[in-house]
Amino acid sequence: MTLDDLRVFVAVCRAGSLSSVARDLGCTQSAVSQHVRRLERETGVALLERQPRGVIPTQAGRILEAAAAEGISGLDLAVRQLRDLLDGHSGYVRVATGATTVRHFMADAVVTFRRSHPKVNLEFRTVSSGRGSFDALADGTLDLAWITVGPPVRGIEQRTVVELPWVLAVRADDPLAGRPHLDPAELSDVRLIRLPPNSTSAAHLDGACAELGVRFGYDTSVADWDTALMLAELGVGRAVVPAVPGLPVPGDGELRLVPLPGLRPLPVGWAVRRWDALSPPARAFADTVVERRAAGAR
Repeated sequence: MTLDDLRVFVAVCRAGSLSSVARDLGCTQSAVSQHVRRLERETGVALLERQPRGVIPTQAGRILEAAAAEGISGLDLAVRQLRDLLDGHSGYVRVATGATTVRHFMADAVVTFRRSHPKVNLEFRTVSSGRGSFDALADGTLDLAWITVGPPVRGIEQRTVVELPWVLAVRADDPLAGRPHLDPAELSDVRLIRLPPNSTSAAHLDGACAELGVRFGYDTSVADWDTALMLAELGVGRAVVPAVPGLPVPGDGELRLVPLPGLRPLPVGWAVRRWDALSPPARAFADTVVERRAAGAR
């Protein structure tokens, strides 16, 4: 078996599809199948079970996938660290972000980092879910992920950088716009714009409401916080969102942001596979974001 065989096999297990991996690699489905068949000949066991809509790993396949993913990640890490030994100020820093992360949390940090590390290539990749970020960290395709900090995840270290208070976003002419603050219970009968379904931030908000015995109702769903703010500004609805950096509270212009101090703040920050295994440039970028956020809070 070859390292390419193992890389392709891990990708197939995670995608659940031979054709999807073939498209990603720019090859034929037959070529992907050959990698898997070579592994099955070498191990003497079936590694994938064909389903009507894709494939799933067998019990033996899951064992090999776990070991291969860990080994590939370790090898990739070792290669990056060897390169960094040559020049700690060059190389790549690969960061997973949400749609609005760089603008709200990293803009000044990116400028500062580029000045101090001009030879380092920063790569930002938009990942649609925390699970996707964790998988990419685990297999070594990403160095850092900016996430909503949630429950522990095996093999991943999470570190809170900032806690965001919750606010109610409404149009300036809304009856609630002039309130200095609101009790969450006052919103029990108000229909709201829902945060991205199944996201960690939505789960955190639901948990914070449950602690107070409050349940919100929703009639619209959005993919990110900025869209919720835009719809609130247009008067399409009201939204409970985290007060991300750069937003004035209670708000100016057509948008008003009314604090909800009763809700437990939303923790956001970094996720990595292992802090002590980060390359020097990746660690420097993570630290720069933390420092700039701390400076902005003062």
